[in-house]
Amino acid sequence: MSQSAFISLVQGSAATEVTLDDVKAKLRLYIDQASRTGKQLGWDYAGAAFPYSIEDQNSEKHAWFYLKGSRPPYRFIVFGVGRRPDGERSVPYIQVVLPEGSTHADKAKANEYCKWLGRQLLAEVTLFNGRSMVFSSRK
Repeated sequence: MSQSAFISLVQGSAATEVTLDDVKAKLRLYIDQASRTGKQLGWDYAGAAFPYSIEDQNSEKHAWFYLKGSRPPYRFIVFGVGRRPDGERSVPYIQVVLPEGSTHADKAKANEYCKWLGRQLLAEVTLFNGRSMVFSSRK
């Protein structure tokens, strides 16, 4: 059974909208930061911090992309974007899905990426276990 985590852009977030390209750009920033850290440490930290390749869907109907593991035990993590109603307004969110066949290593990395994206976007993160983390100021 697949599991989902959500990164919701609430009032006080750094952005009001999010697209798949925005998510990919943030993940590339994560890779760049890990690469620079690795240079300082003298080893391939980027390969350990992000053991995936970003794979696009070729259809315009799909609002998602996935990360494909480059080595075992990493397999798949799916990222999608959408909007959900919340009272009178619509809340944009990023959904992170662990499909059937994902491993515990995928879940650990997905939690790490969710928290990092939440900090970057000053968003509310609901992890796979249902717990919430709020990085926005909630003014």
